[in-house]
Amino acid sequence: MTTISPANPNGDESTTYAAALERSTVLDSLIDDSASADPQRFRMLTGDRPTGPLHIGHYLASLRNRVRLQNKGVETFVVIADYQVVTDRDSVGDLGENVYGLVLDYLAAGLDPERTTIFTHSAVPALNQLMLPFLSLVTDAELRRNPTVKDELALSGSRPLSGLLLTYPVHQAADLLFCHSRIVPVGRDQLPHLELTRSIARRFNTRYAAGQSVFAEPEALLGDVPLLLGTDGTKMAKSKGNVVNLRDSADETARRIRAARTDSERRITFDPVGRPEVANLLTVAGLFLGESPESVAEQVGNGGAAALKTTVVEAINEGLAGHRSRRAELARDRAAVTAVLHEGNARANEVAQRTLATVRAVMGMAY
Repeated sequence: MTTISPANPNGDESTTYAAALERSTVLDSLIDDSASADPQRFRMLTGDRPTGPLHIGHYLASLRNRVRLQNKGVETFVVIADYQVVTDRDSVGDLGENVYGLVLDYLAAGLDPERTTIFTHSAVPALNQLMLPFLSLVTDAELRRNPTVKDELALSGSRPLSGLLLTYPVHQAADLLFCHSRIVPVGRDQLPHLELTRSIARRFNTRYAAGQSVFAEPEALLGDVPLLLGTDGTKMAKSKGNVVNLRDSADETARRIRAARTDSERRITFDPVGRPEVANLLTVAGLFLGESPESVAEQVGNGGAAALKTTVVEAINEGLAGHRSRRAELARDRAAVTAVLHEGNARANEVAQRTLATVRAVMGMAY
């Protein structure tokens, strides 16, 4: 399998992205073309931090794609990264309910626990043990220049950099490599994380496995959903409260969208540079309707912000009606939802223990 070139932190980032995008297109074609490829040879890991409810950004950019790939036959692992909740905060918050809510949304969206392994960090000790040898393969400088580490530190204000936040990219590498994930759905901003994981895989094979391929280098599957803004015009984020949650009612959705920022121009046009808030609402509506934002803009026309927001509310509520109905039904049987997580944890543990046994063996630690 052809691989993309490793990222050069001092080189041309756009060139790295172009190479990743080209390879991602090839991978997507291989998965889609069942006549020429067996999708089961691919394995995918993705996941979420349980810091709060999932919102429409997660649904549009990630959840729908996970279900698509699962249904194409890709073996799928979804990690609920509960240990990562405390990378940048002082307490775990309502962690149990947040984890439960994530599983509800996964199942409501169409993830099938028979084909997708849903598990939590904390329930898979062997996965976390991989961090120790992996940490020996990276430098302090590599970790400190990681964009996510820098961004999270900046957002945390004056709080000191925790060891867990600093080593977050290595923990993510352990997530990907414990299950031998071959494809990783990511956005452009997450490519540096993946490149560090690829470096760790190469270095482990060279330093500890005498050149054996214990770990393959996972490849990026880049999404085509643009970065979405929140209702306040800034980046959509749970922590900002500028989102429409999947669990919100139709009325709550309407209230949130009606409060969204727009502008005073009557004619609705799609202009991401000049009218970013309006363009964002058009994009959201288009993604739910399966139409281009330009087409949605033409339909709204001279209706102004009020008509635009009505269109967006209707698109979201109709698009999520089935999801919300399934979620409510699943929530009536909490024990069954919890059982899905228990079964996923058991399955992930089996995989992690096999991987850790291999690592110990090649490192001469099979006592």
